[in-house]
Amino acid sequence: MLIFRSGNRFTNCTGIERRSVLYAGSLGLAGLSLPDVLAAEDSAAGSPKGPSKKSVIILHLDGGPPQMDLIDPKPQAPVELRSPFRPISTNVPGVQLTELMPRCAQIIDRLALLRSLVGSDGKHHAFQCQSGYHEKVLRAAGGRPALGCVVNHLFNSPVDQVPNFVDLMQGRPLVRNSARPGFLGPSVKAFRPDISDRWHRELEEGMKGELARLGKNHKTSLRMIDEISVSRLDNRLELLRGLDRFKKQLDSSGAMEAMDEFHQQAYRVLTSGTFADAMNLDAESPEMVAHYTPKTKWGGKQTYTTEGPDAIQKFLLARRLIEAGVRVVSLSLSDFDTHADNNIRMQHLGPMFDFGFHALITDLEQRGMLEDVLVLAWGEFGRTPKYNEKGGRDHWPKLSMGMMAGGKISGSAVLGASDKLAAEPTERPISFADVIATIYQHLGISPQRIIYDSSRRPHVLMDEGEVLEELA
Repeated sequence: MLIFRSGNRFTNCTGIERRSVLYAGSLGLAGLSLPDVLAAEDSAAGSPKGPSKKSVIILHLDGGPPQMDLIDPKPQAPVELRSPFRPISTNVPGVQLTELMPRCAQIIDRLALLRSLVGSDGKHHAFQCQSGYHEKVLRAAGGRPALGCVVNHLFNSPVDQVPNFVDLMQGRPLVRNSARPGFLGPSVKAFRPDISDRWHRELEEGMKGELARLGKNHKTSLRMIDEISVSRLDNRLELLRGLDRFKKQLDSSGAMEAMDEFHQQAYRVLTSGTFADAMNLDAESPEMVAHYTPKTKWGGKQTYTTEGPDAIQKFLLARRLIEAGVRVVSLSLSDFDTHADNNIRMQHLGPMFDFGFHALITDLEQRGMLEDVLVLAWGEFGRTPKYNEKGGRDHWPKLSMGMMAGGKISGSAVLGASDKLAAEPTERPISFADVIATIYQHLGISPQRIIYDSSRRPHVLMDEGEVLEELA
């Protein structure tokens, strides 16, 4: 557990100016999980060279968004299957969205629509959206790692003042540990701040037990208190150094040398104040907060797991973290698992997603960040063209949707096409692995790079998937 306190700057016993800090668990740094979060082993091929501003924000539409109700309108579908949401024109001739997406329609010339995603694992979490792979791939070795964990593995440095990978996902993706380190091991797991005090997402009853079984280290508390000074933290770090020096005399593998560096990095992240400042939305200008705050209420039906319009401010937090130097941020927006009352629930969810995505893209553009930041929104699968007896749409792994912006996307790109029901691809099937490989390319990481698991066995980073050249 980490508890940050944002306060006045002062100088510690080393003469380095620090921010007044944080309680780091009853054992001090010895009890932190953050060194494990930040610890990474360089690939045998070497870490990527030189500084890079390239980063990515992955937005998970938790539950599986209905493609035909958002980005792939099918007005010619039979009336009993047709979406009630009419097609609307965008600022690119010939490209239409549904009426739930009027704001994104105004900036479609800066977006890419993925209308033919195929190969969903059909699993109800975000792992495939974080890794590009089915859950069972390389399970014997620990499973494939999430993209952000790979970035941790390749880019982490003892001088970092912010984590490279921050996971803000809530609800199902959090409970089911979607952003997993896989075969790279726990040293590169996501830094997962607890944001539930600001954005509550009620869990389904069955998931409460799942989350409890994951233990206290599944997420990190960031509440403000005055329990430990930086000078005391310095003393504890020095004690750990002494213990590590003793242990290193008994360790010929070099692991203790590495752990000493990881503790140093954890200390820098905790005491620099950079990360705590980025997490503090109260420091944002009122004008920018207003940019991410809807001025009208939407209709439709909400369930007890549905997030309110204030959830859009999570998009603002993601931008602040990227601006502070985080390379990968994942977040989620619930509750697209519309097995009942799909149409009336989408009257709330569709406009909320539309508002948030538009707010984020236009903010990044105004700040001159859009070329460096790739933004992706998608879910674990699509939804059935046919309604069930509850007026809902069920899981549909045969076809999924996605939206992207930033990076090299300089004009509207509609990738792929589907049949008249938005049920099957008719042009250019695109896999989840294709999209993740494209993100790696954007980050300056070759998808064909060799990485090693914890047993030193080599693996091609993406032995599935091809880079989508229009987007990378």
